[in-house]
Amino acid sequence: MKQINPRMTFLKRIKYAVPVALFVLSFCLFSYVKASRMTDDFLKQLGISKTAADLKVSGGFLYGSLDQEGVKNAKNIAMGNRAAVTSSLLNYVKKQVNSPAFIKEYNDMREKEKPQLFTPQTPEEMHQDMIKQMNKSITEMELSVKKADPSMKPMFEKMLTDLKNQQKLAEDPNNKQIASYRKNYPQFVKDSEAGNQRSLKQWENKYPSNHLLFVKTRLQQFLDETSDIDFGAEVIEKNGTKYFVNKTYESKGNRWKMAFRAGKPVVETARSFAEQWINEIR
Repeated sequence: MKQINPRMTFLKRIKYAVPVALFVLSFCLFSYVKASRMTDDFLKQLGISKTAADLKVSGGFLYGSLDQEGVKNAKNIAMGNRAAVTSSLLNYVKKQVNSPAFIKEYNDMREKEKPQLFTPQTPEEMHQDMIKQMNKSITEMELSVKKADPSMKPMFEKMLTDLKNQQKLAEDPNNKQIASYRKNYPQFVKDSEAGNQRSLKQWENKYPSNHLLFVKTRLQQFLDETSDIDFGAEVIEKNGTKYFVNKTYESKGNRWKMAFRAGKPVVETARSFAEQWINEIR
């Protein structure tokens, strides 16, 4: 970790508890508490609207973003019991990702990411395209001949003659290029179908039809990234900035460092919640 604010008090450490609690649920910031009245009160205390909270949930789970902005009063809420607040946040998220709105957004994203399948042209289609393109080139060249300066006209006429010769070759039913393509076409189809199946398989693995299986990968990502947090790591201050004594920790990612700042109670609560949720997802 390159920087830790040397004046970080308990209240300032609290602000990291909120994103980590969310980060546990794949890098978002909120979720639903079980009672609607509690939800309204909870969001009001946090100083964030339900719409903004839901956007953070979607952004976190679907796209992996970690948005800490807009939570005005988080440190005041977390001051009493960070673990309890973390638990409330996680329950909030868990309900949200099972809502019709979230499921629709996931399915929209999933469909958008679906690979475009490739189907090779048939020999007949390729032959017709070849002739069509050649006819288009001739039409354009004939227009160039008409508009050409007298000094340039012979050159354009020569080019037009060459194109017409190529047109005859293109229209030949025994065109060598088309004959070669026709010979290899069955293999092209076979290779294309295999490639399409690979792409679909990769897509289905990354974006399963059951949205909770996608959520499960986010939860596991959180567990993987917080499996080795050294909450007892020593820091030293140099010129008003704090650094880890263990140099290895300086190269850790932002999420690892955020978890360190949030503290053991938050991360342990989040990890337990994530582990239990993963076990519930089938």
